[in-house]
Amino acid sequence: MSDSKKPTNSINYKDTLNLPHTDFPMKASLTQMEPEMLKFWEERKIYKKIQEKNKGKTHYILHDGPPYANGRIHIGHALNKILKDIIVKYKSMKGFYSPYVPGWDCHGLPIELQVDKNLGDKKDRLDILEKRRLCKEYAAKFMDIQRDEFRRLGVFGDWENPYLTMSYPYEATIVREFCKFVEAGYVYKGKKPVHWCPSCVTALAEAEVEYADKESPSIFVKFKVSNEEAKKLGSLEAKNVFILIWTTTPWTLPANLALAFHPDFDYVAVEQGNEVYIVAEGRVDALRERAGIDGKVITKITGKDLEGMNALHPFIQKKSKVVLGEFVSLDEGTGIVHIAPGHGEDDYEIGLKYGLDIYAPVDGRGKFTKEAGELEGQFVFKANSAIIEILKDKNALIKEEKVTHSYPHCWRCKKPVIFRATEQWFISVEHNDLRKKCLEEIDNVNWIPRWGRDRIYGMVLHRPDWCISRQRAWGVPITLLKCKGCGEFVKDHDVFEKIVRLVETHGADIWFMRKTGEFLPSGYKCKKCGGISFSKETDILDVWFDSGVSYAAVMEVDERLFWPADMYLEGSDQHRGWFQSSLLASVGTRGRSPYRTVLTHGFVVDGQGRKMSKSLGNVVAPQEIIKINGAEILRLWVSAEDYRDDIRISKDILDRLTEAYRKIRNTCRFLLGNLYDFDGKDYSKDLLEIDRWAISRLQTLTKKVVSAYENFDFHEVFHILYNFCIVDMSSFYLDVLKDRLYTFKSDSVERRASQWVLYQILSTMTRLMAPILSFTAEEVWSYMISNKLRVTSNIKDSNELLVTSNKLKNKDNNSSLVTRYLSLPLEESVFLSSFPEFNERYFDRELEDRWDELFTLRDEVNKALEIKRAERFIGNSLEAKVILYSKEQSAKSKELITRYRDFLPMLFIVSSVEIIDTKPDDSYSSTEIEGLEIKVEKAPGAKCQRCWNWSESVGRFADAPEICERCYKVIYE
Repeated sequence: MSDSKKPTNSINYKDTLNLPHTDFPMKASLTQMEPEMLKFWEERKIYKKIQEKNKGKTHYILHDGPPYANGRIHIGHALNKILKDIIVKYKSMKGFYSPYVPGWDCHGLPIELQVDKNLGDKKDRLDILEKRRLCKEYAAKFMDIQRDEFRRLGVFGDWENPYLTMSYPYEATIVREFCKFVEAGYVYKGKKPVHWCPSCVTALAEAEVEYADKESPSIFVKFKVSNEEAKKLGSLEAKNVFILIWTTTPWTLPANLALAFHPDFDYVAVEQGNEVYIVAEGRVDALRERAGIDGKVITKITGKDLEGMNALHPFIQKKSKVVLGEFVSLDEGTGIVHIAPGHGEDDYEIGLKYGLDIYAPVDGRGKFTKEAGELEGQFVFKANSAIIEILKDKNALIKEEKVTHSYPHCWRCKKPVIFRATEQWFISVEHNDLRKKCLEEIDNVNWIPRWGRDRIYGMVLHRPDWCISRQRAWGVPITLLKCKGCGEFVKDHDVFEKIVRLVETHGADIWFMRKTGEFLPSGYKCKKCGGISFSKETDILDVWFDSGVSYAAVMEVDERLFWPADMYLEGSDQHRGWFQSSLLASVGTRGRSPYRTVLTHGFVVDGQGRKMSKSLGNVVAPQEIIKINGAEILRLWVSAEDYRDDIRISKDILDRLTEAYRKIRNTCRFLLGNLYDFDGKDYSKDLLEIDRWAISRLQTLTKKVVSAYENFDFHEVFHILYNFCIVDMSSFYLDVLKDRLYTFKSDSVERRASQWVLYQILSTMTRLMAPILSFTAEEVWSYMISNKLRVTSNIKDSNELLVTSNKLKNKDNNSSLVTRYLSLPLEESVFLSSFPEFNERYFDRELEDRWDELFTLRDEVNKALEIKRAERFIGNSLEAKVILYSKEQSAKSKELITRYRDFLPMLFIVSSVEIIDTKPDDSYSSTEIEGLEIKVEKAPGAKCQRCWNWSESVGRFADAPEICERCYKVIYE
């Protein structure tokens, strides 16, 4: 090299380094970046292109459970939709045709109650069609609001074409599926007790009931046994005998018709003063403490021997029959249960068995009717105190106290409900072995987590018939016509089909718009009595039937979808809600479950594990998190927590996740920064051993992450990726690699090989995290494209690159710029790329195991370096020289350090390493590697001003005295 080409002493050696360069910002600024990314996805029609790319391939359909179109989304909505999005994006990137069609449940009580609230006093005077119109407008308004909020989460889907339960085709399907149940003999109308909300004035399904603590009166009441009846008890003939019961619902006593004994329990007569009380023998000790009944047991009799006796009601002139019931237990009370067939499920069943009246003297608003005598007009819960006073006056009360117990409440108004017998429509779960078939289908489904199977199995096993009628305005009507003459309901298939066609054309409102005769053929007569006068049913269908038949309204008719669905995914409350209603509806009409897999997630609670409530002030709104942290942190939170349990969220949790996000992001930034000039060629044959280790570790990462996605263990995905970034990359490989990346000749094979590895890591990592960190993965991907474009087009300036990128978006397909862009090996979106796969070619288990030993060696050397750093003997580790000694008997460690002698300075990030045969003084004895001694000395020579390594070659070159021989060769040669 001529002197004219040699650098002068005034050269800035920093300019000769290959320092990282990227416009990818260290600070994410998610709240600003995410809307831009949403705009990119929308303008480039990325979701549509994903569907086009995978159409015709094996499908994977996740069927969306419809949220109510009522109010803004809450944190539970965010959890649910993000989980679904992770799965759909993963499956799509794996090559499955996996369209996501979101839906909304638009009918039902929550919407109608809100409309009623807005109407105020007008609600009872409003025409039903006008109220239904207001309900539809309200649902449409919040459907749009929720749709925007779901999109803001980065959730992909066909948002422009969702399914709505209030659309005409969907409403027609609801009617059609209901009619199928009618024709198959499942549907009947009967008077039986159901959960009834006096506040909302309607029957409730099991799924519409939630349990909360309630304080109730707890009373022990005595029912007089007449002298005539007492004769049946032998020795008690001349005694003053009472049957003792216990209840926490005094208001049901006016409806009492019987007293239930267990047939196999022993009962005793306890003499207390001049009275005798009949109670279960197994409850005597408890009653002694709780009710003060401590008299002498004078006789014993088996429950079945008491059947058929009668007792006198304590304050109403009627008798209570003694009946037998297997449900009677010894857990509480007296071992005898007061029976009101109109106010309890077990009571109802035993009432049917013994021919008792299904008696419930309570109206729709929870007030006693005239049949209750002096209690008429009183609200049942408020009447408790009046009933207790009556019992006291009649000397029928033994003990009164207060208890707090779990009690059913209305899911909407949050007020206590009652069991009340009314005329309702039901689907029988016993007809045609529907219950048995559902139980069999449950075992054909993959339940995640596994306990989901036991939960729904138990619920279906013990569930009553499905009450499908509601006494409200906003919903799909029960489209049945009744003969006024004989009460027979019309069940003609042709009539049903006509009604379905009308609903398909005009919507469910048609039922309220047209006269009865318009739904029947001209001249139609009742098949039973020949009558020609008919009336319309006025109840509407349970909204759980609406959503339960979504498999028929959506999956079977939407050309994008398939039936049965590969997955249903909702919260654990849906085992008694949508999962169950869908199962019953599908098995009842199709003979099989509508889903292959059911994934259940828990509820969101605060940092202390408490349920969120406005009163506690611990509600966390997704909108606030997005505003402060960005949706990406919400997505990371969803993946980082184990959804199988209740999921905690708090500021501290989000702060920790934000810090974890920064580390993942900074790893991506480092990788991007060192790929700014990568030429994109294949250097896989030129890898150093450390590179081969890194690429093998990448295969291990890929295998673990793919397995975690396949098993829906998303928290594992997060932790595996995070540890890879922190442990494998930042703490080791990238740290060790800096010297080669920065100081070697830019186009040297060694540097290019390392860049090839970095590119594989970045590409793989970006795709692995894309289903979860969707915004960041797309952002990284765009910078990878920019890097490619920069190298391909020889663009150096960032501003010029920006202009070029903008041109790409606007130019037509004939543009040479676009042609060059599209020829790049990167798709325009990370979601149009394929998901990484484990590559056996690059996996080396033996190499990874061997390097585990090197890591142990590195850790031990770091301990020795840290001691010297604490003593201020050295500062930067490059100031050190490491001396290693291994005893002869420690052949394994000696072979290891000898084999990697030349690599050890790079491994330890020190300036030099020496291996000696004599134990050095003042050394550090390894605690992990037997016989290894480590000594740290000052590195000989001087500090190179270019690479910062200490070397004895520094000062050797007169024209560049500040740099070492290696750097001199890079610059000059």
